[in-house]
Amino acid sequence: MAIHFIKGDATRPRGEGTKIICHISNDVGAWGAGFVLALSKRWAEPEEMYREGVNRSLGNVQVVEVEDDILVANMIAQHDIRPDANGLPPIRYNALRTCLTAVNDLAVQINATLHMPRIGAGLAGGRWEDIEKIIRETARVNVYIYDLK
Repeated sequence: MAIHFIKGDATRPRGEGTKIICHISNDVGAWGAGFVLALSKRWAEPEEMYREGVNRSLGNVQVVEVEDDILVANMIAQHDIRPDANGLPPIRYNALRTCLTAVNDLAVQINATLHMPRIGAGLAGGRWEDIEKIIRETARVNVYIYDLK
C-alpha cells in the first residue's frame, strides 16, 4: 500500500484495474459546488444516487458504478455546507474515518485502487494535514491523490 500524489484530473483516474473515485458529500442534500461539478459533468449517476437520498447520514457511503472499471464513492462526511455558529467547519473527521474505512474494505474485496482530489480541504473547510493522516491510517490499498495541473 502506498499513497501517490500526482498531477491530473481525479475524474480521469489512471492505472489498470478497478478504480474507486472518492469524494466528500454533505448530509443536507446540497450538490452543486466543488469537485461534484466535475463529477456531474462526466457522469450523471453519482448525483442521481445522492439526490435520491437513500442514506445521507454522516459516515454513510453511496457507491455507484459509472464505467466497467470505475466506481464513485459519495462519502457523507460533511455536516451542512457552512461553518456552524461556533465556527466549526462542515467536515466531520470521524465520519470521514468511517467512510474511508468502508471504502477501503470495498477496495480490498474487489481488488481496486482509490483515487481522489484533496478531499475535505476545500469547501468542507478541513485541514489537509489532518485529512492526509486519516487517509494514511485507513489505507489498505494504493491511493492516488490528484492535484489539477
